[in-house]
Amino acid sequence: MSERIAIIGLGYVGLPVAVAFAEKFPHTVGFDINATRVKELQNGHDRTDEVEDAVLAQSSLRVTDNPADIADATFYVITVPTPIDEDRRPDLSPLISASRTVGPLLKKGDVVVYESTVYPGVTEEVCGPILQEYSNLTCGVDFHLGYSPERINPGDKKNRLENINKVVSGQNDATLQRVAHAYEQIITDAEVFRAASIQVAEAAKVIENTQRDINIALMNELAMIFDRLNIRTQDVLEAAGTKWNFLKFTPGLVGGHCIGVDPYYLTTRAESVGYHPQMILSGRRINNGMGAFVAQKAIKMMAANDVHIKNARVGVFGLTFKENCPDLRNSRVPDIIHELQEFGVNVLVHDPLADTAEAKAIYDVDLHPLDDMIDLDAIILAVGHHAYDEISPEAWCSRLGNNGNFIDVKSRFSPSQFETHCSYWSL
Repeated sequence: MSERIAIIGLGYVGLPVAVAFAEKFPHTVGFDINATRVKELQNGHDRTDEVEDAVLAQSSLRVTDNPADIADATFYVITVPTPIDEDRRPDLSPLISASRTVGPLLKKGDVVVYESTVYPGVTEEVCGPILQEYSNLTCGVDFHLGYSPERINPGDKKNRLENINKVVSGQNDATLQRVAHAYEQIITDAEVFRAASIQVAEAAKVIENTQRDINIALMNELAMIFDRLNIRTQDVLEAAGTKWNFLKFTPGLVGGHCIGVDPYYLTTRAESVGYHPQMILSGRRINNGMGAFVAQKAIKMMAANDVHIKNARVGVFGLTFKENCPDLRNSRVPDIIHELQEFGVNVLVHDPLADTAEAKAIYDVDLHPLDDMIDLDAIILAVGHHAYDEISPEAWCSRLGNNGNFIDVKSRFSPSQFETHCSYWSL
């Protein structure tokens, strides 16, 4: 059958999915509750930079904030965020809201596919009953559920939707094949893998990022150990990496809406069945503490170089949660900023991609132009945007005053490049 596709949620994940489906299915509509976002997309601009404006302008995708415009869809794809709350518990409210929006629109024969990252059981135990209640239809009889975890990597121009292997699942075999067939139209340079069940697909997604989180936590713990031993972590990893089966993870700040969040979904589900995870939560504690560790290292370096800490000027370069991406969600850079401010440091922040208003609204951080980032007592290169790659060690150090310090969180440089200019340390 020729599906009529509706994508609910047009963020970093939903918009690329919607544009891809629109290329293959002429009746594709994208829906978002954010009227400002919808207006921008209707005007041909994607502020997330996931879809080029030229591509968006040529797309047949229709975008709306009116639920009535997606009422005739046969195949709904829900791609809303699944964050955590202040207590680091899963916040399913966006998912519940989206389900309540779609429910009244459902007709017999429709399929609803969820792409949002969840713990095993959410699609069938939470979302299905909501859809059934609001549609007055029977889930698994009149309409069916599918789950296909997103794997889009924001800011990554190489690994894109069409060339990333896609996991799909369905309530029964007929639904599985229908979901797989739809995604096979847009996954043109990779495989579509049929999972054994919806819960298997949900679990597969949540452990992908949990595995990365734990491995990075190990690297971060090693970095803290080697720092005390006065050994450069990058030198150790370069040597260890010569072994064929050494896993090449590196230390760093772990934020964003996936790696820094997904493990809490899995641990919450584990605790609900009586198991209290140890390794997963230990890794989370280590990674959550890295911002403070970097800030304290900067304080120690400045103190060693006779810099008066109170009112010292420290420039933090990069605020987004990862390089070459404007997404500020769950960034760990503010941890560095707040720790420095606890010591009375005057912190100046620059980011070439972050939205000034969002930075202020989310983190109460004022972004400064590059011209302000001078006469600094320390520089912390927190996010490795391409724009910063164009700055040489000499140029970085020219922004420092006497007894300056350069803290290279992204390990972009080597100590030898700074030895005649300023004090250098890398994570």
